[in-house]
Amino acid sequence: MNRYTERIYNGVIKENPTLVLMLGICPTLAVTTSAFNGFGMGISTLVVLVMSSLFISLLRNVISDRIRIPGYIVIVASLVTVVQMLLQAYIPVLYEALGIYIPLIVVNCIILGRAESYASKNTIILSILDGTGMGLGFTAALTIIGMVREIIGAGTIFGFPLNQISPFSFEYEPVSIFVLAPGAFFVLAGLTAVQNKLMLPSATNGKARKTKGRAKKGENEE
Repeated sequence: MNRYTERIYNGVIKENPTLVLMLGICPTLAVTTSAFNGFGMGISTLVVLVMSSLFISLLRNVISDRIRIPGYIVIVASLVTVVQMLLQAYIPVLYEALGIYIPLIVVNCIILGRAESYASKNTIILSILDGTGMGLGFTAALTIIGMVREIIGAGTIFGFPLNQISPFSFEYEPVSIFVLAPGAFFVLAGLTAVQNKLMLPSATNGKARKTKGRAKKGENEE
């Protein structure tokens, strides 16, 4: 795997910002009441991530170290304002659903974290790919969580009733708690449990897997 492909793989799988690093949890828990909302927030964040990585990498030798964080925030805030205005103009339903969480993208730790740790130190192409990978990983995580919550809590997926799109006729009584605040915690915990069971990367099994890998390596050497 070359370093360009690695940036995409890193953001989507190895260091998924939500499912592995557990970053950006506030919007993750708040807006994923449906798959549409989760996907919309993910795409909005993806656009800001890619564009901010582009500009910060482009200006990395111009922005002074003493003002780099305020500089990053100005760039990100400008991009978020553009995204917010576009959503308000062209997708008002999503704009109203996401509400205050659109401007809060400015202080999303995923964006500022990638700006500080990667975009400010690497070339434009690698920074764009890094932002794309992280954005896709964030979008995938929010969409999956939103789908699970919507299916269980409302009996729909992307707004379509399950009994209408399924080839089987059935009646389903939604478990409404899953579209309320506690439902987000239930689904996120369930997904983490599945990751641990399948030995996939996650915030709760990373160290254990590394330790197991070192122990296995030691046994092979013996």
